[in-house]
Amino acid sequence: MNYGKIAYVPPIITLNNLSKIYATKYQKVTALDQVDLDVYAGEMVAVMGPSGSGKSTLMNVIGLLDRPSEGELTIEGTLIDLDMSDQRIAQLRSTKIGFVFQSYNLLPRLSALQNVLLPVQYSKMPKAKERARELLKQVGLEARMDHRPNQLSGGENQRVAIARALINDPTVILADEPTGNLDSKSGGEILYILRELNLAGKTILIVTHDQYIANECQRTVRLFDGKLVREETEEIQHD
Repeated sequence: MNYGKIAYVPPIITLNNLSKIYATKYQKVTALDQVDLDVYAGEMVAVMGPSGSGKSTLMNVIGLLDRPSEGELTIEGTLIDLDMSDQRIAQLRSTKIGFVFQSYNLLPRLSALQNVLLPVQYSKMPKAKERARELLKQVGLEARMDHRPNQLSGGENQRVAIARALINDPTVILADEPTGNLDSKSGGEILYILRELNLAGKTILIVTHDQYIANECQRTVRLFDGKLVREETEEIQHD
């Protein structure tokens, strides 16, 4: 019986021999050293390593906040050329990537709702405010939409940041130590939200020092001195 060919599914993110070198007048620092990495749609990947290993640089390059010095980066079939215009880079970043930072990066004078709307304030997204309200409901902040960051707990601020990351329906969510400033209860709640987003189909990369968080991911990538030194696949057992 002919079952037909199994279709090849390409990765949505590919790093090929990618390096990032910071040069000053006196020295060169290699933050990423010939990294090869594929990330597939629907994965939840932990990025681990000691301080200075290149974790945040890796996220900045994938998130198009920084450009590689050498090698190739491809996102959903688009090669991020070293000569690509800043305008094109910004357009790709706003549509492909959602960011969640350890320090939340919320504007203190704006409400939760207004912070979520920031990425689309100059776009013509239809019903943007309606979508922002729905996202805040999704992360459990239906009653806190009009509160400013100083009126919210750390865990609530991180929920606002997650809603903001989702406003453009990005391909990938990059979370850099998303529970690093939170107590264990709030951190667990944020991890639960990220895990639910992943189960709904979102691709998520998480920089973390927390092995518990890594154990909740399908794969762990470990960096040391800018090199990818090991990949591990976890057996996920959700409660």
